[in-house]
Amino acid sequence: MKLKINIPTSLDEITLRKYKHFYKISEKNKDERFLQAKMIEVFCNVELKDVMKMRYKDTQEVVKILDELFQSKPQLVKSFKLGDVEFGFHPSLDELSLGEYIDLDTYVGEWDNIEKAMNVLYRPITAKFVNKYAVEEYAVNTSDRILDMPMSAVTSSLFFLLSLGIDLSKTMTNYLDKGQKQALTDYLSLEQNGVGINHFMDSLEEILQSLSISQN
Repeated sequence: MKLKINIPTSLDEITLRKYKHFYKISEKNKDERFLQAKMIEVFCNVELKDVMKMRYKDTQEVVKILDELFQSKPQLVKSFKLGDVEFGFHPSLDELSLGEYIDLDTYVGEWDNIEKAMNVLYRPITAKFVNKYAVEEYAVNTSDRILDMPMSAVTSSLFFLLSLGIDLSKTMTNYLDKGQKQALTDYLSLEQNGVGINHFMDSLEEILQSLSISQN
């Protein structure tokens, strides 16, 4: 069957919303061939019935291209546009509030709620000053708007956080007052409840591994 499809050439062309959709499918169904077909359906915008009519070797070429995209390690995406709104990566992570840090730590390990972590990291840009910019104040209930962000921003920000490692928590304590430092210390020590910096790092590792969606 002759079928013209648009194959993404970078993670800029794949949204977090689409990736989450595929991820949920892969959680429920482990059949290799079915998942390959769903990859093409979801990421190339092709109806499943048409995917099933494609030549097998063509589907394998498309799957290989998609797989290579998800195995790439993009440089940190500092900004992107959703409609007319430009979002920027938080310019000063060492100035995260305790609440922001806890939300980032809590949701960065949950694909079902990863947009809530991205909502901490990426905010609408409110002002620009030469090579610097300011972002909107954190709002907990605005994470849905970021579901259409590019996966290049998602993966690059996760790799960036992973490279920072525990230094992020150490840097934060430099500006917190005594009470806030104690609160952060108490929070980071709650490993028996599945939270804290070790959980944060483990969650990042698991997420980065899951980003490799090869079904070969």
